[in-house]
Amino acid sequence: MEINPNFELEECPICRGSGFVVHEGGWNVQVECNDCSAHTVYVSYDNEKEKKEAEKQVVMLWNMGKVIKQDSSG
Repeated sequence: MEINPNFELEECPICRGSGFVVHEGGWNVQVECNDCSAHTVYVSYDNEKEKKEAEKQVVMLWNMGKVIKQDSSG
């Protein structure tokens, strides 16, 4: 897992924690909250150009508050 700190991310829309950009397996990226694990959808990529675009997409989604949070109660 590669974590990229070079993005301007808003606070987590769920808990106001800090988010970070995460690459998994060298083919997809998401933004995840360090505190509550809320996250954006994964966006896949096949090359460096697509990787940059995928990063922009997930950062935009995060900053708009478009995240997934599983409720652990129940």
